[in-house]
Amino acid sequence: MPELPDVTVYVEQLLPRVVGQPLLGIRLASSFVLRSVSPPLQEAYGKTVSDVRRVGKRVVLALEGELFLVIHFMIAGRFRWRAQDAKSPGKLAHAALDFPPGTLLLTEAGTKKRASLRLLHGDAALAEIDPGGLEVLETDERGFREVLLSENHTLKRALTDPRLFSGIGNAYSDEILHRAKLSPLKQAHHLSESEVASLFAATRETLLNWTENLRRHAGDGFPETVTAFHNGMAVHGRYQQPCPVCGAPVQRIVYAENEVNYCPRCQTDGRLRADRALSRLLKADWPRNLEELSARRK
Repeated sequence: MPELPDVTVYVEQLLPRVVGQPLLGIRLASSFVLRSVSPPLQEAYGKTVSDVRRVGKRVVLALEGELFLVIHFMIAGRFRWRAQDAKSPGKLAHAALDFPPGTLLLTEAGTKKRASLRLLHGDAALAEIDPGGLEVLETDERGFREVLLSENHTLKRALTDPRLFSGIGNAYSDEILHRAKLSPLKQAHHLSESEVASLFAATRETLLNWTENLRRHAGDGFPETVTAFHNGMAVHGRYQQPCPVCGAPVQRIVYAENEVNYCPRCQTDGRLRADRALSRLLKADWPRNLEELSARRK
């Protein structure tokens, strides 16, 4: 799923391309992608784009007449920028937004179509789709601490809860917790003052560093390789690969359609956290720490 760094770069690249330009029309390749009925989509046609902004993990195109086009990528939604009136890329296409300088394509890989497009009218309607999470890059440590400790969740859940923190998802939360050297399963209320400070610093550093990395990679072009598995990530998507800090094999906890990636030596004092699927299968044979894991492999 595109998260804060990815969506920020999308917004930055769209601003010079569409602000001040009229939306000529929207071609829907899939009716399922449109999740609103009032106002009708045609009401946006011909309206000039006044701004492009990020709301959580969504991209919002503000149009004259207090209209807002809201795009939510969910897991596999992506943008493509093409020449004007470009053909939609086959089964991947959901919608094509046509502007005089070019066409913005909304695509989605996979069979589960979750990406969405909404047309809203007025600031109140736009506010309703904002989960209200704190913008970590716009706050201080005190504000971060207040939100983090307002509920007692695991750190993984807290960071990815859009009601608590804005724009952080599965990928960057793994990287944040690795940088902070904290277990993803540690409860927020069990953190020391120094650990809260470390988590705040790690969150800001991770988001800022990756935003800059993605900016540099995109250059003057439109970002075409938005993915949850970037080269250079420390633990996310690197199961069984060596941790770049200590060399221990990265481990994972699988749940539902997501997984947590972590380094047991850097984050959990060498202990392996139970994988909800595999540990239940292996039961007593499940290795409890790095030493047992290494012995079993030998």
